Amino acid sequence: MARPRQFDEKTAIEAAAAVFRQRGYHATSVDHLVEATGVHRGSLYGAFGSKHGLFARVLEHVADDRDDIGRLDVLLVALLELAPEDERLRARVRAVIEDGGTTPDELGRRLLARAGLPEIDNGGTT
Repeated sequence: MARPRQFDEKTAIEAAAAVFRQRGYHATSVDHLVEATGVHRGSLYGAFGSKHGLFARVLEHVADDRDDIGRLDVLLVALLELAPEDERLRARVRAVIEDGGTTPDELGRRLLARAGLPEIDNGGTT
């Protein structure tokens, strides 16, 4: 018989989202996720299957999130680091963007802001 979870899944997903937003996917290790979530490695794997599985859950979580900056940051991580190689994730990112009404301009402005270049004009279009 499996032991009941000793952690709140939503809290762990939110903590993982913060790490992925800050560090990106590839620079985030499972050790970073363990430290941020307070969830033991075995429990993380048991609940989410893998780092990729946890990121997919983060993406699902932010799909309904009203924190636009947090959602945009997770989408940018997905677009830049995972979508080019992962067709399923790319399709899910597309759906999150389209369903959430996210525009390419919003993503571009957020990308520039993350790069420390928020003052760059987008060619006069808004």
